[in-house]
Amino acid sequence: MNVKNNKRRRESQEKIEKAFVSLLQTREIKEITVSDIIKMTGLNRSTFYANYIDIFDLADKTRERLENEFSNLFAQYDYFNERSGALKMFTHIQENQLFYKTYFKLCYDDKHLISVCDPRRVEKEQVGDNLKYHIEFFRNGLNAIIKLWLAGGCQESPAEMAQVLQQEYRGR
Repeated sequence: MNVKNNKRRRESQEKIEKAFVSLLQTREIKEITVSDIIKMTGLNRSTFYANYIDIFDLADKTRERLENEFSNLFAQYDYFNERSGALKMFTHIQENQLFYKTYFKLCYDDKHLISVCDPRRVEKEQVGDNLKYHIEFFRNGLNAIIKLWLAGGCQESPAEMAQVLQQEYRGR
């Protein structure tokens, strides 16, 4: 029986997601087919459709899982103010480059990695007219720094990147 969250189903989902992430490294999402995935995994087409509606559903669920993992990793950190939080973030990014490259590739709706944490950090009542612009500027800037660092193969150390962030954000 294909009960939600049983071991066999989880293993199938992991195989499908792993194949999908692998294909994303060399292709655009619109070029990936269910046939490509089932060939790579050795699973049946019906197994794919028992778990996902289509490739875009797989992409959405993969992105949601990546967002949850990132959010959970930093739930206890105030990475905007603590150097240790920024260092932890950049260390995690360097150690999990494929994870983050995949996430950004799946953000076809221009979501930002850092925005997944913001709702818990800033109450809506606290966001004044100017603060909302500051938050948006910071999010976009930080995401751009992360993307640029990933594109360069994370050559700078996490400590150097935390320092870059601290220097850019100091006193603001």
